[in-house]
Amino acid sequence: MVPFNRESFEDTLQRNVVSKDKCIGCSACVLVCPYNCLEYVKGKPCVIKECKLCGICAKACPYYGCSLSEAEKFVFGRERKDDEEFGIHRRIAVARAKNNEILENCQDGGVVTALLLYALNEGFINGAVVSGVNDEKPFYPVPKLATASEDILGCAGTRYSYSPNLLALTEAAKKKGHTAFVGNPCQIRALRNMQLLGLKRFTASVKFSIGLMCSESFTYEGLMEKHIHGKLGINLNDVKSINIKGKMIVTLKNGSVQMIPLWEVKPYAARGCGFCGDFSSELADISAGGLGLNGWTFTIVRTDKGEELFSTAEKARVIETRKASEEMNALNLLFKLSRKKRQKMLSLRNESL
Repeated sequence: MVPFNRESFEDTLQRNVVSKDKCIGCSACVLVCPYNCLEYVKGKPCVIKECKLCGICAKACPYYGCSLSEAEKFVFGRERKDDEEFGIHRRIAVARAKNNEILENCQDGGVVTALLLYALNEGFINGAVVSGVNDEKPFYPVPKLATASEDILGCAGTRYSYSPNLLALTEAAKKKGHTAFVGNPCQIRALRNMQLLGLKRFTASVKFSIGLMCSESFTYEGLMEKHIHGKLGINLNDVKSINIKGKMIVTLKNGSVQMIPLWEVKPYAARGCGFCGDFSSELADISAGGLGLNGWTFTIVRTDKGEELFSTAEKARVIETRKASEEMNALNLLFKLSRKKRQKMLSLRNESL
């Protein structure tokens, strides 16, 4: 267990993360505070009563807490080598779900949804922490503990605004059984920090984690309300799916498609994402992303747990796979985006010194 410094939230995260626009709003600090001194307000932590100086919040933060080398040694038993540019891994593959219902509702190859449904149906897990959708605001993501197949399927697809999935671990902790956790790189990093710190209240139930590849997220108000609805005149209730393949692709329920150049939506990117150097969720058990593929998911199996889940699902014919070497463009893009995100992080950190 990593020792804690008895420092306040104000002297650590407020001063060095939140006030400098480095906070992405992962909610880890709010979740782990044992005295309930913090509240999640408008995507950021907010002090609601006197801090008790335990220092736990700072250690859980993905930007401020435990070092990457500490986390790697905890998860993999070693630090990465210089040539492991997208993190430690056991296997890479291109995969997709075999179930047509999944493919009709999923993003890319539907591997994440297929693995979650397989794990749930086989009794490996009792639920999955995922990103759901707000009933009143179309495509507004909310953290959700999905405990039924229809719930997992209903959460398929990608929302490009941030969902603080870690908050759903509170509900998961109240239930008996095992849970899968799906999240962005920063959320996976925070989850590993919590496990490293021995915070079992929220992590003991997590059977495995699936990390999503992520360059950055966008504010809902900017991307969805101001641009897609306001500028393009699209009713958000008519949007079926959103994807990024060199451009942002908005598909409507009537089948029409609107292409948006990425430079148009760049102003709505969350600034905190720039301080994250992890594109491919390098600390997850399994990482997944589109990487320009159509109908397939580029998958990185990283740990023994990930290998066990992926291989058994493959043998059960829940997913089908091809060698990653058959998709060199996707593999090259993985290297490129991993380097780009890491370089941007280093540049912004140097500017903020």
